[in-house]
Order: sequence, then C-alpha cells, then structure tokens
Amino acid sequence: MLTDAELEALFRNMESDRVERKATFSSPEKVSQAICAFANDLPNHGKPGVIFIGVNDDGSSAGIDIDDDLLLRLAGLKKEGHILPVPTIVVQKRVLGGHDVAVIIVPPSYNPPVRYKGTVWIRVGPSRNLATAEEEKRLSEKRRAGDLPFDHHPVVGATLDDLDLDRFEREYLPNAVAADVLEANHRPLQQKLKSLRLLTRDDSPTVASILTLGKDPLQWIPGSYVQFLRFDGENLTDPIRHQREISGTIGDIARQVEEVLTANISVATDITSDAMEARQPDYPLPALQQIFRNAIMHRTYETSNAPIRAYWFSDRIEIHSPGGLYGHVTPENFSTGVTDYRNPLVAEGMKVLGYVQRFGVGIPIARQFLERNGNPPPVFTFQPNTVLVTIYRRKA
Repeated sequence: MLTDAELEALFRNMESDRVERKATFSSPEKVSQAICAFANDLPNHGKPGVIFIGVNDDGSSAGIDIDDDLLLRLAGLKKEGHILPVPTIVVQKRVLGGHDVAVIIVPPSYNPPVRYKGTVWIRVGPSRNLATAEEEKRLSEKRRAGDLPFDHHPVVGATLDDLDLDRFEREYLPNAVAADVLEANHRPLQQKLKSLRLLTRDDSPTVASILTLGKDPLQWIPGSYVQFLRFDGENLTDPIRHQREISGTIGDIARQVEEVLTANISVATDITSDAMEARQPDYPLPALQQIFRNAIMHRTYETSNAPIRAYWFSDRIEIHSPGGLYGHVTPENFSTGVTDYRNPLVAEGMKVLGYVQRFGVGIPIARQFLERNGNPPPVFTFQPNTVLVTIYRRKA
C-alpha cells in the first residue's frame, strides 16, 4: 500500500492518472467510476490510485465533515454489486495539507477489465474515460494467470462446445454489459467471453464459465452440486424421508434448491378470534435462500470434490460448505460485514444472474428474517476445511 510520504506527495500534485479530487460525495456514481478506472490501471503503473474526498481542485479544503457515516458510505461502494469483479479498496480519514480528508486507495486489480454497471472506465492523464474495444483488449491481456483465483483458471480439456453460448448471449451478456456498449460492440463471441473473464487467452473456458454457463458442470468440477437429505428425526441414523442431488450451473442449483426448500417448509395456520388466518413457517424461506447462496458463492471448488451438504432434521437444518473461512474473514469478524472472495468470478456471475443484490449482506439478512419469524439465531461452526451453519426450527 502507500506510505505516508507517498500519500502526501500524491495529495500535493495536480490530478493525474493516479489522483482524483472530489469536493463532496454528492455523486457516488462518479466516485464508483473513478474506483473502476484506478482498478483497471490502464497506464500499468502497478501502483494504487487515490481519490481524495473533501478537497477542491486547487488542494484547498472543501469544508465538509469527514465523519464515520461518510467513511462507511464510501467503503460500502464496493458492496453495492455495481463494480465487478469486486475491487480492493482502503478507506481512511487522514489529515493532509492541514485539514481532514477522506481517502480511497485503490490498488490495481489482478482481474481486469473491471466494470461499473457493465461499462469499463479507465484513467487517461487527468481524465476519466470509457474504454475503447482496443483498450478493453489490452486490459484483458494484463491478467497474471499464476496469481489468479481458481475460478479464473482454465478447465483443461474443455472447449467452447461445453458452454451454453445461447444462454450466454440471452441471459448473461445483457446483464453483465451496459446496453449502449453492447449496441456498439461487434466483436466476435470469443472476445466477448474473454472480456468477461469466461475464456482464457487460448480460448479455454474458465472454471467460472463452466460453473455459470456449462452444459454439464459436474463433468468438469465433480463437487459442484448440493446433496439434500431430510431425516425423520434428529440424528443421521434416523430414517431418510427424502433425498435429492441438485446439480447444473450455479443458477440452476440456486433455483432448484429454492424449489426443494419451498416444498419442505411447513406452514402453521392459526385462525384468530376475528377469523383472520395467520400463516407462520417453521423456517423463513428468504433466510434459507441467503445462506445457500452464500455457500454456493464462497465454497471451495479447488481443494474438495465434496458437495454442499444440506441435512434437514426434525429440529434443525445443517448446511455444510466445503472450505473454511477465506482471506481476511475470521471467526471474530465474520458477523461484522467483512468480506473476501475465494471465487470472485462466481460471485460476479451470481450478481449478474440476479441471485445477489448486494455483497456482504447475505448473512445479516438471514439473521433478520430468522429473528422476525421467531427462529433462534443461526449457529456458525468454523473448521479448517468446512463451514457449518445450523438453523433451528421455530418453536410452535
């Protein structure tokens, strides 16, 4: 990251392809575009770009309060799901030039091109511009394959024939790229896939493209399914009432899991004194949806061929997700909104397909729905190779 001296030097300089100043945070969209541009690092500095909030173009103070609310709003920009793949940013309050300033530090992305609302932004000198097709291609070629997450790696032996290309053009592409960019884009299909990190340079499908668009993901990634078992009791040794293996693309799995959950949720009906019918499920569906989507997004697809296991007992549901906590996430900060991405392209795919509205809020939303429904809080058990979520049934 940047030393204090480097930050001071950037602050004193005029705007360049590494610096942008904003008097206020009146336009979150422009700040998000600047984050996108610095993450793309088209000039290939290999160094972070910096956005200063609360500073006029001449370096004088704009006189705004740099309070915790502002810092939280700035930090939340990367969780909105509009900047994909999710960038790394550091938000700080600093004293520079004798006054308080909010600072957003944006390191170059390992996975360009980075898009804001489906559009690639770049920095050219002191200006922020839309990338041309040639500039997008240059960004794609900057990726460092050896440093990339597993879901960016090629699937050895797979070809374009293993992808549902009609689905890509019908469902994925229109939601991943802005409509005006698509209208002006006449590149070959392979180039479109490459620009979204779904093909490697040698036209091999990536792990993410097989998981998102594959005709048969299980053929290439053996653990990419959900094993559902419902027991007639509270123990694994009790009789099995229902079992199912749910496979397909991540979108198929998310949809089919919700169908299975809906079929198994029991709803109690109570006729009150005024003849109004109250319906209370033993488990709230939105909470279960969020926890299963979280498991699909964050599980390891590299080091385990085990499925996500869902065990439905008479008193609880257990969801076992292969792979322990990842990156900056620890048992201590797990519930505080700290996020990191083992599978950034899978996360991007789930956002593009509509299964994620905002990053980092799935577990808080699940907690909220469980509390409203009268269920106990979920219990999280963290092991080196597994995350177990236990959800207890609502008491009658």
